Amino acid sequence: MLRITFLGTGGSTPTPNRNPSAIAVNREGELILFDCGEGAQQQMMRAKSGMKITSIFISHFHADHVLGIPGLLQTMALQDRQEPLEIYGPKQVDKFLYHLLALGYAGKNFEVKAIELRPGDVVRRAGYEIRVIKTVHTILSIGYVLEEDMRPGRFNRERAIELGIKPGPLFSKLQSGRSISLDGKEIRPEQVVGPPRPGRKIVYTGDTRPCDSVIEASENADLLIHDSTLSEETKEYAINYMHSTALEAAEVAKKASVRKLILTHISARYSDPGGASKLEEEARSMFENTEVAKDLMTEEVGYREGE
Repeated sequence: MLRITFLGTGGSTPTPNRNPSAIAVNREGELILFDCGEGAQQQMMRAKSGMKITSIFISHFHADHVLGIPGLLQTMALQDRQEPLEIYGPKQVDKFLYHLLALGYAGKNFEVKAIELRPGDVVRRAGYEIRVIKTVHTILSIGYVLEEDMRPGRFNRERAIELGIKPGPLFSKLQSGRSISLDGKEIRPEQVVGPPRPGRKIVYTGDTRPCDSVIEASENADLLIHDSTLSEETKEYAINYMHSTALEAAEVAKKASVRKLILTHISARYSDPGGASKLEEEARSMFENTEVAKDLMTEEVGYREGE
């Protein structure tokens, strides 16, 4: 399972329908947050995602991306959390966390650790990794790529039986990459197992102008979650405040050959019913498989067809 829940999809100013930025990723039962705007813990309650978060990855320190952390820490403390929590982010994440802890937002029952990241850094986890990418915003900012490890190739059962192998332990050995001996002959895994298959890959940009580093990092991603604060008619504002328009996000998606683009960080000026539709239409003129995120929307990321 790789499920993304959009806890907050709004820009700097929240609206009745959009909370500030926060995205929960559930990978095989492990829950991770990318950014944590105010109200994130209530959104988690509404989404019924639980709060057993292992890590929070911050893109930058603008208030709408981090002010949900104090309340979340305090709620975890009240729930008598025991497990450690890691908070990753750009330079000065340690100072940010120091002040939160000094003000008493977390209890003494669980450890909260700050880890500073820079573009090019890699956080290894069991079965996947999170890579840090450069983004372009008004302050120091980073984005993230979550990519799973390569998976074993498909096991050709019919071919194995043709070679005289009976279903059972020998199948398992070959599937795990070990050669076997049968009637004095060696049978190698590559005779019955196809080439390795890619895992799933998602990219979260945080706030950014379109940039080559994001295009390169997003190549062939299954899902790109990109800043789409404004429309082309307000592109001057997007440039001044270092955000992207919907069309620009779509251009990034097209250049990177991603499977799907989801637009987020939507400005409050598009809070009327047709506002988000306008952004979606604008992006789809460039990249068809585009959707504007809504609060509490979920997206299941599957493996590519045939893989």
